Amino acid sequence: MTATVASHRKPRQHPLAALTGGGSRSARTARTAATLALAGAATAAGLDGTGQAAPQPTPAQVKGRVDALYQEAEVATQSYNGAKEAAEKAREELSRLQDEAARRTGKLNAARSELGTMAASQYRSGGIDPTVRLLLSADPQRYLDGAAVLQRTGSHQATAVAGYARRLGSVRQIQRRAEDTAERLADTEAALKKHRVTVVHKLGAAEQLLSRLTAEQRQRMAGRGAHAHGGAGQGRADRGTGHGDGLRGGTGPEAAAAAAQAADPRAARAVAFAYAALGKPYVWGATGPSAFDCSGLTQAAWKAGGVALPRTTYTQISSGPRVDRSQLAPGDLVFFYSGISHVGLYVGDGKMIHAPHPGAPVRIAPIDQMPFTAATRPA
Repeated sequence: MTATVASHRKPRQHPLAALTGGGSRSARTARTAATLALAGAATAAGLDGTGQAAPQPTPAQVKGRVDALYQEAEVATQSYNGAKEAAEKAREELSRLQDEAARRTGKLNAARSELGTMAASQYRSGGIDPTVRLLLSADPQRYLDGAAVLQRTGSHQATAVAGYARRLGSVRQIQRRAEDTAERLADTEAALKKHRVTVVHKLGAAEQLLSRLTAEQRQRMAGRGAHAHGGAGQGRADRGTGHGDGLRGGTGPEAAAAAAQAADPRAARAVAFAYAALGKPYVWGATGPSAFDCSGLTQAAWKAGGVALPRTTYTQISSGPRVDRSQLAPGDLVFFYSGISHVGLYVGDGKMIHAPHPGAPVRIAPIDQMPFTAATRPA
């Protein structure tokens, strides 16, 4: 009985030990070899299957993905700009409504005070019936004269009551409008926060991708980007501004020629402003004077020309009549992508001045470097 129980308690052998002949030294050596063989097989399987590490993207792949992220960020930026503009308008309207409500409430309080005075006077004089007062009066004519005055006072009281009711309704109407505006402002500020998070996330992802490249690769990429943005006319733009890099502002011959070809003096001033902004950094949500995003630059340029453009690409495209691409003149707004998420200021010779994206300052670029959508001539 004891032997049987002991046999059941005997520890089980490890599978590898069974394969290699138990726990002897030779068996342990065999187990070690088998373990190494299995590990090698697992490593080989990992390299051939899903466990293989993803290959590093090429600089061209990084650039493609970064460009896509910049485009997505710009879409979110325009949504942010629109929400910010709407929030500012709602804030101004709410402030105006609150001021108006306070003014009308003051008038309402004055009317209420007048009604209170009338009620107190009526209470003090209303304790005796008018007929008895006439019989007791030493001068009936004087009483009748006083009754006529009371009658006129009653008419005035009715007018005062009606005026109070009207003012009360007016105050309540203004208060409802203020409440609706406050709710709209809260919704807009929530959207503003959402778009801000999206922009920051997209730009952060782009920067993370760029950080995988060496300094030399990033420099080459920036060089290709500058060349692409500069286009065939970049050399002439360099000489026109009087600067070697073609990105600094100036009022050289090229700027003067572009302004001279503008549709009107306002467009000429917008073109001159855009040339003066060359080289200033791109900052999303910025409208100048030291930095711009794409629609911030065009808005500021046309503001210099005396025309108030709306804030976003989506609204700027409706700021004037459409212009056929073959009829473009300096100062016209040129829009890109199916979502109308980018805008530049046309300066002639197939080129525009625009604020491209973070890391790329305001510069001259050919309009065919991006998918052209439409053009508008602000009016």
